[in-house]
Amino acid sequence: MKKLLKYLKNYKKELVFGPFFKLLEAIFELIVPMVMAKIIDKGIGSNDSGYIFRMSLLIVVLGICGLGFALTCQYLAAKCAYGFGTELRGALYRHINKLSYTGIDKVGTSSLVNRLTNDTNTVQNGVNMFIRLAVRAPFLVIGAAVMAVRIDVRLSLIFFVVAPVISLIIFTIMRRTVPMYKKTQKKLDRASMLTRENLEGTRVIRAFSRQQEEIDEFSEAVDDISDCSIAVGKISAILNPAAFMIMNLGIVAIIWFGGVRIDTGRLTQGELTAFTNYMTQILLALVVLANLIVVFTKAFASANRVSEIFEISPEENGSTSAVSSKDKNIIEFRDVSFSYETAGDKSVNNISFQLKKGEMLGLIGGTGSGKSTLAALIPCFYRATEGEVLINGINVNDWEHDSLRRCIGYVPQKAVLFSGTIRDNMKWRRDDVSDEEIIAALKTAQAWEFVSAKPDVLDTIVSQGGKNFSGGQKQRLSIARALVGKPDILILDDSTSALDYATDLALRKALRNDLPETTVIMISQRTTSLRDADKIIVMDDGEAAGIGTHDELLEKCSIYHEIYVSQMNEKGENSNA
Repeated sequence: MKKLLKYLKNYKKELVFGPFFKLLEAIFELIVPMVMAKIIDKGIGSNDSGYIFRMSLLIVVLGICGLGFALTCQYLAAKCAYGFGTELRGALYRHINKLSYTGIDKVGTSSLVNRLTNDTNTVQNGVNMFIRLAVRAPFLVIGAAVMAVRIDVRLSLIFFVVAPVISLIIFTIMRRTVPMYKKTQKKLDRASMLTRENLEGTRVIRAFSRQQEEIDEFSEAVDDISDCSIAVGKISAILNPAAFMIMNLGIVAIIWFGGVRIDTGRLTQGELTAFTNYMTQILLALVVLANLIVVFTKAFASANRVSEIFEISPEENGSTSAVSSKDKNIIEFRDVSFSYETAGDKSVNNISFQLKKGEMLGLIGGTGSGKSTLAALIPCFYRATEGEVLINGINVNDWEHDSLRRCIGYVPQKAVLFSGTIRDNMKWRRDDVSDEEIIAALKTAQAWEFVSAKPDVLDTIVSQGGKNFSGGQKQRLSIARALVGKPDILILDDSTSALDYATDLALRKALRNDLPETTVIMISQRTTSLRDADKIIVMDDGEAAGIGTHDELLEKCSIYHEIYVSQMNEKGENSNA
């Protein structure tokens, strides 16, 4: 929680004056029982209606002033809490965007969303309640105790018996419920993860008729949250009845022994009424304090979860921003190996190759052979654990990330489009790109044909996730987005899988003709897509089973030969069919 306090630096006045006005409200609240005592003893006792009216008017004034102080405090608390929450969420979102792939993989997307929304709201609520009640509740307990002792020391001993009993009840309940609140937050992460997976994979779920299974799994996750919350609720439900039972027994004892002291003339009826009010204020303040502890417990648990994200180091950024044009080997891998933090085995092992400007590198291999991981090392999404990855003779670790990634057009396996228009999506690489450049990129990506057929052309609306386009159209739009501005390096991570053979061939020819200076890294499962590549790396279990041209690999690499033969047979069978 301490690490998050810096986001309160712009709200120091609210932090000081908010509790101050709440303190004034509590002082006025403590004065009211004494005024009532005087009304009973002096006004009613002597039948002085004028005195009763004046004191009653004083109570009204005290109430109005207390209300004014309370509203002022609430305003300051809301301003501080919501301002704090806004700054915290903004800082957390910026930090998440600076995390490397490794950092995001460590926490998980669903948990990040949950911490960015639910946990920040809980911390914000904790700040709000701190300003509003953290000063008031303890002050009422201490102030009411002092006032009670001033009225009658012996009678106040009842309070000093009752208060520890209620405190013990509160402590026992808190001790049981605090760990359960932390478990509930973790269970919320799982529910969020299932929700995200189900919404993203709704077509797959329907295709396999897995609706009921997914509903059952989500219901189980929600039931876990429900069971944990109900268990906490049952324990917490004991607090108020137990506290009020002890409080009422204490009030009965006060009235009993107070009546005896009134008979002996050591206490007046008004003082006994005031004493009873102070007793009620003390015990109610203790109950409020218990509920406040619950709020703070949740806030601290959430604050720790948010702090965990801030503790993850952001992606390290180099300082080199200039492109070295002297080195003809635009990409070079020197004995590169990489392993994920959670995996023991290496995903990429001892890979070395050189790729010159304008050449095309093909990557092929079985699922999980390390093709995408190898490609992800080039834009420094992941850092090589061994060896060096060089671009224009400069280690990618030394590059300034913005400069490095401006040189690279990257198309991921899953085509991702963002809500807006086609033009908006095309401007992701460069804001100042012209419509002519966008159209040129769309033509190269073989997307202009269907885009130009749309009534609004570049202003065609793209729904969330590009759901209003087919898989092949989304892939071509994703490729076009990467081609805008003619990047020095283009990475196609199996991003032509939804294209037919004719479109795939047309795309490769267009890349050769329109971007002759661009170095292309193409990951594909089709040997026909990589046939014209200057160099092909056959990946097998993270290692290079073969490196060479198409013809060379057919002769020397058995794995590549098997893939080629199987695909040619399949293609022939399909043709015969």
